[in-house]
Amino acid sequence: MSVLHVTSPHVHRPFTMNALMRHVIYATIPGLIVLTALFGWGTLINVIFASLVAIAAEAIVLKLRNRPILFSIKDGSAVLTAVLLALAIPPTAPWWLTIIGIIFAIVIAKQLYGGLGSNPFNPAMIGYVLLLISFPLEMTTWIPAYTTEGVSSIPTLTQSFEMIFGSVDRSIIDGITMATPLDTFKTYAGNDLAKLQSASVLQGNIAGAGWEWVNVAFLMGGIYLIARKIITWHIPVAMLSGVFIFAGIFHIIDPDTYASPIFHLLSGGTMLGAFFIATDPVTAATSNKGKLIYGALIGVLIYVIRAWGGYPDAVAFAVLLINLCAPTIEYYTQPRAYGHKKANSGIAK
Repeated sequence: MSVLHVTSPHVHRPFTMNALMRHVIYATIPGLIVLTALFGWGTLINVIFASLVAIAAEAIVLKLRNRPILFSIKDGSAVLTAVLLALAIPPTAPWWLTIIGIIFAIVIAKQLYGGLGSNPFNPAMIGYVLLLISFPLEMTTWIPAYTTEGVSSIPTLTQSFEMIFGSVDRSIIDGITMATPLDTFKTYAGNDLAKLQSASVLQGNIAGAGWEWVNVAFLMGGIYLIARKIITWHIPVAMLSGVFIFAGIFHIIDPDTYASPIFHLLSGGTMLGAFFIATDPVTAATSNKGKLIYGALIGVLIYVIRAWGGYPDAVAFAVLLINLCAPTIEYYTQPRAYGHKKANSGIAK
C-alpha cells in the first residue's frame, strides 16, 4: 500500500521538527566550547544536567496529560530549552537552581499552554527571568574568564562538580567571582571613571574580557543557522542594528557614561539572544516585515534596559516583552494575499 506524501510548495528544505532542533543545538556548540574554555567545565555540566531534568519533567507532564511521551520528547524542543537556559546561567549555578528553572520553563511556560507551538513566551527565557528575579545573587555570580587580567587558571572538572552539586561552601565561590563586564560598566560609568578604566573585566581585546569571544562563537553558530536556512537574517540583523544604532548615538554624546556599540554587541548574551532566543518561530513574528520590526524593537529595548534599567544584560526581559507584541506586529504586517501587495484602492492586483 503506497503512502501519499504531501509537502508545501513554500517549504524550501524538508526539515523535520527533530532535525530543526538538532541543528539549533549543533549551532550552540561553538559558544559552549568557548564558555567551557574560558569559565571552566560548569557550563557543560549544566547543559547535560539541565537536558536530563528537562526530559524527565516533560515526560512526567505528558504522562499526567495522557499524551504520547516518546513522540513529544523526540522533537528535541525540551532539550533545546534546557541547552539555552544552561548556556545563560552562571557555570557555578547550584544544581537546585537549574532544576527550578527547567521545571518552570517546561511545565509552566510550555506544557501549561498546551505544549510546543502553543506557548506565547520563550520557555527558556521565562525560566531565566524567574531565576534572576528570585535568586539574584546566584544568577549574577560569575567567575572571571580565563582571559581576564590576573586569572591564571579555571576550575577543573572535579572543582566544577563540587561547586555545582554543593560540596563546596558557597562563600568560597563568592570569593573568587566578579561582576560581568556589563554589570561593571553600569556600576562605574558616570560615577567613577578611574575604576571604570582600570576594571580588569573590561580589559578585553574588543569588549569585555572573555565575553567578546563567547559572542563571536555564538555569532558563528548563528551564521550556520542562516546558511542552513533554519532561520532567516531578518530578526538577528534588525535586533543587532537596534542595539548598535542606539548605543552608537549615546556613546557619541557621552562616551564616559555610555558604552560603545561594539561593547554592547560583544558583551553579555547579545549574540545568543539575537540568533537563538529572539528567532524562536513559535513566539516571534513570521512575516519578513514583521521580523524586522520585531527584531528592531527587541534591540532598542535591550539598550534601554541596559542603559537606564536595573538589569545590565536585559536580553531575556526584552525578548519576553516583545513576545507580547508579536500578535499585534503580525496583524499589521501580514500580506493580505500571499505574494501580492495591497493596491491603493484596497483591491489586490
